[in-house]
Amino acid sequence: MGRHLIFAPMGALACLTFLALAMIPIRRIGAVRAGRVSAADFRLGDSAQVPEDVAIPNRNYMNLLELPVLFYVACFMYDLAARVDGYALTIAWAYVGLRAVHSIIHLTYNNVRHRLIPFAISNVVLATFWLHFFFGGRLPA
Repeated sequence: MGRHLIFAPMGALACLTFLALAMIPIRRIGAVRAGRVSAADFRLGDSAQVPEDVAIPNRNYMNLLELPVLFYVACFMYDLAARVDGYALTIAWAYVGLRAVHSIIHLTYNNVRHRLIPFAISNVVLATFWLHFFFGGRLPA
C-alpha cells in the first residue's frame, strides 16, 4: 500500500477548511451590504452586533484549525514511519467525513445536539488514529 495515500484525507480536510474560510468574507460582506452590521463590528473579530449566521463560519473555521492539528501531525507520523495501512486510511477518512458532517450541520441549520454527535465521534476516531499508530491496534498489557 502506498504510504503517501495518507495525504488524500489531509488534502480533503484542508479543502474543507478553505471552504469554511471562504464563507467568512462572503457572509460578512453580505451582512455589511445589507446594512445588518457595519465594518467596524469586525474590528476585533465578531462583536455582539454580528448576527449568528454571519459569525458561525468564523467559528467553524476556528474549529477546523484546533483539534485537526493533531490529525495532520498523526498523518505525517504515519507517512514518515511508513506505517500507513488500510486501517489507518479508513480511520483517517472517517475522521474527515465526520468533520465534514459537523461543518455541514454547523454552517447550515446549526442544531447543537445534532452537530455534537459527529464532533464527539470524530474525537474518538482521532484518538483511535493515534492509538493505532503507537500500538498497531494492540493496547499494551
